[in-house]
Amino acid sequence: MRSPCWLFVLIFFLMPIFSWADETHNSPTEPPRRAKPAPLDAVFPSTEYLGPTIGVPNTDPIYPLTKAIWKGSPILKENDIRVYGWINPSYNLSTSKNSNVPLSYNIVPNRIELDQLVLRLERQPDTVQCDRIDWGFRLSNLFGIDYRYTTAQGIFSGQLLNHNKLYGYDPVEAYGQIYFPDVVEGLILTFGRYISPPDIEAQLAPQNYLLTHSLMFTYDIYTMTGINTSLKFNDQWTLLLGVHAGGDVATWNHASHNPSGQLMVRWVSEENNDSLWGGIDSLNKGHFKGNHDNLQEFNLTWTHRFSKEIHTVTEVYYLYQYNACLGGTCNFGPVKPYGGGGGCGTKIPGKSPVWGAVNYTEFKLTDKSFLSARLDYLNDVKGERTGFATQYMSYTLGITYAFTSLFSIRPEVRYEKAYHARPYDNGVRKYQSTFGVDAILRF
Repeated sequence: MRSPCWLFVLIFFLMPIFSWADETHNSPTEPPRRAKPAPLDAVFPSTEYLGPTIGVPNTDPIYPLTKAIWKGSPILKENDIRVYGWINPSYNLSTSKNSNVPLSYNIVPNRIELDQLVLRLERQPDTVQCDRIDWGFRLSNLFGIDYRYTTAQGIFSGQLLNHNKLYGYDPVEAYGQIYFPDVVEGLILTFGRYISPPDIEAQLAPQNYLLTHSLMFTYDIYTMTGINTSLKFNDQWTLLLGVHAGGDVATWNHASHNPSGQLMVRWVSEENNDSLWGGIDSLNKGHFKGNHDNLQEFNLTWTHRFSKEIHTVTEVYYLYQYNACLGGTCNFGPVKPYGGGGGCGTKIPGKSPVWGAVNYTEFKLTDKSFLSARLDYLNDVKGERTGFATQYMSYTLGITYAFTSLFSIRPEVRYEKAYHARPYDNGVRKYQSTFGVDAILRF
């Protein structure tokens, strides 16, 4: 697929139309909730702390596509079934010429690409009420270059693992939910394919602070297929328990690990200024299998609120697996300038550990903008994740500006380096500098 410059041209001409049609804001009156007050300002991607949020109302805007569909199908409106999405192109200037890897997602340097085109069908269960069992579901269909970071082996994975295509499709979320109000203070049962719960950045484009992702996020688990339960004990404590097939692999695939365990705990301080969210994301015997990674993952994220307008989020993780391949899951497609392909890397006997840490510090600038500062560290001890046994650091500064609730841009500058290897631009550089900008147009 050629560089889609037409996307930015299309967005430029559509901006006035979408600004005129921008009627997505809900009533300013805070709806009832069965939880602590929202800790963060509405300018940020989320007003809530990370983790399950039972007792929190659905305050998402009603986007234009949903409105149009509801006019023709009142039964969908009655059941609050929504259909919406976004277009997310990006451009970057880079000191690299062939590949920005291990940066993600905009891996092709000095070009415009389509990161994400997403169409989502969704119904959120009403967890504020305690009168009845309720239900929900989500199906998120993603097309773009970002699919290579969300792909699960066994689910349309041949696009990447057999052909190493730059563009592909992935049903990145496909799950159902049942809410039981009478189990303690509420229980949500989730079944299907869902995004890995712990990470700051394990979200699709509109829910992330920045265009690019931290090095540590690039190389951990993105989705699981399985079942989990979120159980709220009170406004401070929530427990998540689950079993799944392992990270980024379908239950029915020969590389799956059934069952793999999951146990996470969410704590919010009494004064609502701090939150901890962490535990075991994936745990089994830990052996590389079926040419696919089998990451054992342990995460902890601390969020501290200085005020609703300023907060900081810090995540640390530890990963490991046994007898894996250099560079991770095998990609049997052709070698491409942007990375990937060529089959399996050299086998690494024994245990391959990885340590990672990232900090985001967030500042509200105006009612339509905020500033993000990110510091990121990754120690790929044996090179199993990135293909290079080295430590990495990256520093990123970016601004998100929302012209309307339907259209926003995210310019950023980033510098990163490796300390004991040359992983950048296909193995020729120790460091990399980039300027990037993306646009998010919702529909």
